Amino acid sequence: MGFEKIVVPQEGTKITSSNGKLNVPDNPIVGFIEGDGIGYDIMTASKRIWDAAVNVAYNGNRKISWMEIYSGEKAASVYDGNYMPEETFDAMREFLIGIKGPLTTPVGGGFRSLNVTLRQVLDLYSCVRPVRWYRGVPSPLKAPEEVDVVIFRENTEDVYAGIEYESGTPENEKLARFLREEMGATFFEGAGIGIKPISAFGTKRLVRAAIQYAIDHKRKSVTLVHKGNIQKFTEGAFMKWGYEVAAQEFAEQTISWDDVASKHNGKVPEGKILIQDTIADIIFQKMILRPSEFDVLATPNLNGDYLSDAVAAEVGGVGIAPGANIGDAIAMFEATHGTAPKYTNLDKVNPGSLLFSGVMLLEHLGWVEAADLITKAYEKTLDQKLVTYDFARQMIGATEVSTSQFATTVIDNMSR
Repeated sequence: MGFEKIVVPQEGTKITSSNGKLNVPDNPIVGFIEGDGIGYDIMTASKRIWDAAVNVAYNGNRKISWMEIYSGEKAASVYDGNYMPEETFDAMREFLIGIKGPLTTPVGGGFRSLNVTLRQVLDLYSCVRPVRWYRGVPSPLKAPEEVDVVIFRENTEDVYAGIEYESGTPENEKLARFLREEMGATFFEGAGIGIKPISAFGTKRLVRAAIQYAIDHKRKSVTLVHKGNIQKFTEGAFMKWGYEVAAQEFAEQTISWDDVASKHNGKVPEGKILIQDTIADIIFQKMILRPSEFDVLATPNLNGDYLSDAVAAEVGGVGIAPGANIGDAIAMFEATHGTAPKYTNLDKVNPGSLLFSGVMLLEHLGWVEAADLITKAYEKTLDQKLVTYDFARQMIGATEVSTSQFATTVIDNMSR
């Protein structure tokens, strides 16, 4: 496929997918969206680290061919004001794998969120957020090393489906009248109305992905997080459908907590992944008091939004929290924080969130050696207390360095 603005690297080879598996060449083409605000600084630093890790890990025999694609403010400058050009979607459909920096959604524009638009148009239904502690990162917890969870947040339904009717509009009044007169609902006059769809289809594919991840990565449990005690036919159904997926599709690999309690004296049998559930508000307390009891968490959209940021705060904050939006074949990895416009082009901020999103990308490609090399070099850099300003102000005896200097130190630590 030809593109208007996107330049496809001549030396790269497409990643393809067959039977649910990626076919990754030694020189894969990977798309990247630079991002707005601090996007240039953190993308430039992170790409240097990713490239160095691949080079060191594979003795120069593998290399990512980077292809710039566009969204946000840079897209608007390239495509005459269009913040979300159609050929960005086309490129992702063709090349499958990408990574992006933070994006600004234009105020008053046609998009509720550029991030949400990317997820929904490309049907990237799993928002995957690994949250773990890296040695040396400041944390408010006494034992942050006990935090090691992967959150699978449903991306396409729930409140993010965007079905809302503003108070006072004809559409709102029509729906309110129907709900009161036809359905017997009671609520205050003048209320804004939102609809929260949660389906068996959307739930099951999300939970299926979470369980498969647990199997592939030898995780010990999958916890369904819901508010089903109150919202019985949406969040409660999420729980019910999640258990159904486990029982019907993964019976050999999984076991429910009810079966553990009734048939195995409360002890999970060897080789089985525990499927359990917890109420959404309780999980916040448990992730502070007993984080080691949780492993993979599967949640509807809004619960996962709150939870992923809250758990990240336990181990250093969203500034170093990675993320990905993954569909059946297409995957877009992303920084999970905002654009921080006051730090634009100051070479100042922590690249950790984007950096570790790239580590996720490398793992997704099967290039685990390069991914592990970055993690070890990052922790060594923190041991040396050479950190960006956000960590420097929390660490005694730390030396503050720029974004680019931090990247150089991480790269140097790969070969020491």
